[in-house]
Amino acid sequence: MEITFLAKAIAIGVGSIAPAIAIGMIGAKAMESIGRNPESAGKILVPMLLSCAFAEAVAIYALVIAFTIS
Repeated sequence: MEITFLAKAIAIGVGSIAPAIAIGMIGAKAMESIGRNPESAGKILVPMLLSCAFAEAVAIYALVIAFTIS
């Protein structure tokens, strides 16, 4: 019983590290790009949001795996 809690914690912990780093890098690069060219904010917003959604999907997959561990 206790080992499953540990397995779930490790699965969600390790599975959420890369998406967190990716979302941070996506946001940083988008803000840097908008800072260099403010007129491009409208063109940058949609790809940035899609990239964040795809990165967040990986964390959701890790959460699903953590819930399926029994």
